[in-house]
Amino acid sequence: MNIILLGPPGAGKGTQAQRLVDERDMIQLSTGDMLRAAKDSGTEMGNRAAEVMARGDLVSDDIVIGLIREKLEAGGSGFIFDGFPRTLAQADALGELLEDVGQTLDTVIEMRVEDDVLVDRIVNRAEEAKAAGKPVRADDNAESLKVRLLAYYKQTSPLVGYYHAKGVLTGVDGLGSIDQVGMDIAAILDAD
Repeated sequence: MNIILLGPPGAGKGTQAQRLVDERDMIQLSTGDMLRAAKDSGTEMGNRAAEVMARGDLVSDDIVIGLIREKLEAGGSGFIFDGFPRTLAQADALGELLEDVGQTLDTVIEMRVEDDVLVDRIVNRAEEAKAAGKPVRADDNAESLKVRLLAYYKQTSPLVGYYHAKGVLTGVDGLGSIDQVGMDIAAILDAD
């Protein structure tokens, strides 16, 4: 089973992806993690990514798709796309790649959360981390989140309509507890 977790920054996609990894033995394909791993992999695609990143440039969609292809061809019990696709062009490229390797996209789960709640969630998360002496992301503050939300709405939110039109979109209330959201996602996956 291959799924995409969609939602704005701070909606809990990473947390829920990790639960699926732990509970269902799925493989999380986080583009950030893949790019960091690719730098050290020594593969042709990894070397291309490393060169681009060393220059400080953004890694092109074709390199990211190439890295995803490597992961898909290595096999697994299902993939969670976390942070990819972010644009309609990337969604088209992912669809073509899945078809090319004989796989399908089974479901896209949109984690719906209101913006003001997201801001509160991120600010509280940063304060709790500071209080516990844990590192805090530099962009875990209200102003940075607003910039990230604007980028999400401009680039990524069109994917909601795109995947709805393809008949694979389902939504969950991302405001519930971690366990409740996890149960809602499990119910969607078990219904397929």
